[in-house]
Amino acid sequence: MGMEREIKLALPAGQVQAATQWFVARAGGQGRPVRLVNIYFDTPQLTLASSKSALRLRQTPDGWLQTFKTAGDAQDGLHSRHEWEMPVAGAKLEIEALLRACDEPAAADALRQAAPALIELFRTNFTRTLWHVQVDGAEIEAAIDQGDVFAEVDGENRRAPISEIELELKSGDEAALRALAAELGKQITGLAPDNISKAQRGYQLRAG
Repeated sequence: MGMEREIKLALPAGQVQAATQWFVARAGGQGRPVRLVNIYFDTPQLTLASSKSALRLRQTPDGWLQTFKTAGDAQDGLHSRHEWEMPVAGAKLEIEALLRACDEPAAADALRQAAPALIELFRTNFTRTLWHVQVDGAEIEAAIDQGDVFAEVDGENRRAPISEIELELKSGDEAALRALAAELGKQITGLAPDNISKAQRGYQLRAG
């Protein structure tokens, strides 16, 4: 369990190349591309969404992970939230393990309530290109995410694009995140703070 702190910035499609080149120069090398497939779950009544939490399975090159997050706060693109993440055997949730790990009683209650009725709601498929950047002694994982959110609603396939930069604080002071975002903002036109998570994007797509 950890507190996740990251800044999300909406990246105009026309600026992906410029942002990539900027990170290559700043981090001193090409980014590492990782293909991620994410499946989000909730009940048909959206029990988790109404308790401001999200549950997903993620397929990574190293295997499957399950993640349970609370929505937390999002201000000026800076997201702070509780997150519980662990490896699982395959493309299947292991709810008991999450309940054991989850040390927020309200979040655990919502998950326990939702567990018997969970269904797949939507997917996000994207390529994340990763760099490690140092700012004032802080370690930041910088990522450019490019892909789509997919939802099937009443037999209709819906899709919305994902194009964003995520700056996640790995160690050090939160001020370093803001400093790096400000540095980026000066170099890349059209970057805007993004207070909407990928999960929220998926729920919006389902709601039409």
